[in-house]
Amino acid sequence: MISRPLSRLLAVAAVLAGTLTAVVAAGPPTSAAGRPIRVFRDLAYAAAQPAGSRGHLLDLYLPAERSTAPRPLLIVMGGSGWFGDDGKGYAPALVPHFTAAGFVVAGVSTRSSYQAKFPAQLDDVRAAIRWLRANAAQYEIDPGRMAALGDSSGGWTALMAGFTGTGVRAVVDLYAPLDFTRMDTHMLAGACDAFNRAFHLTACHADPGSPESALLGCPILTCPDRAAEADPIRRVTSSAPPVLIIHGTEDGLVPLDQSERLFDALAAASVPATLYIVPTVGHNRNIVSPDHPRATVRHTGPRLIPDTEHPTYTTIEAFVRAALTH
Repeated sequence: MISRPLSRLLAVAAVLAGTLTAVVAAGPPTSAAGRPIRVFRDLAYAAAQPAGSRGHLLDLYLPAERSTAPRPLLIVMGGSGWFGDDGKGYAPALVPHFTAAGFVVAGVSTRSSYQAKFPAQLDDVRAAIRWLRANAAQYEIDPGRMAALGDSSGGWTALMAGFTGTGVRAVVDLYAPLDFTRMDTHMLAGACDAFNRAFHLTACHADPGSPESALLGCPILTCPDRAAEADPIRRVTSSAPPVLIIHGTEDGLVPLDQSERLFDALAAASVPATLYIVPTVGHNRNIVSPDHPRATVRHTGPRLIPDTEHPTYTTIEAFVRAALTH
């Protein structure tokens, strides 16, 4: 018999397989210009907890050409509903563009909600950033120019890192869950039914077995104080770094309202932010593409980047560069 945690993990894998673009390595990694890059895999930024797990590892990707000048760093974390401990696996999708642009890319993993409950995942990303700072010179990293990017629960991790005094100076958030107790109110019509079927639940995000409840270790509606502690929106202050937010109108897992609320909180705090709302796109990494209908773009104030029709890696790079000099 398959255990309930394993059953849910398999369900998550099936859902994400249908919503996220797969990253398949074919030979040695190269930059967008086709040049080989330097890769350092499975660097331990902390001890494995529990033993044999992988939520304490990071990978580093550097341009092939060695540099005496430190490079900007993009920290990348993939989403899994907090059910996986291999968030660093998202990084290869961004490596070709950003190493060609002169960045170091760090793929960072954190512990799953099966391995540890919140705030362990925040503790992990903060530990990873401390490790990157301590080893910056060895890997040509400029510790004063760090940005964080993530999708879904990885976007949540990126935001939490950005809003907790780690020195991250720019955040790119792709459709992250933020205010857990409000999610079900704003789900698309029929989306909770599909969510329940996919994750073997009955009460959508409020279910005791939902990704958010599993992260907190309690059904989200029964522990509102704990849910509030895990809400990046409540950590927004005027000192928060600039944020680029990208969300699709057809997201059936995380409602668009989550990103709109974050944007409004950043605007109220006078933090530079840009929100791309992409029509017809769901909870999917291919949202970063020119192949969708024209996006609606909003800014909180002075624009760090000009409007473009679609969010692309070039858009993300431009935003990060502008934020790092803001």
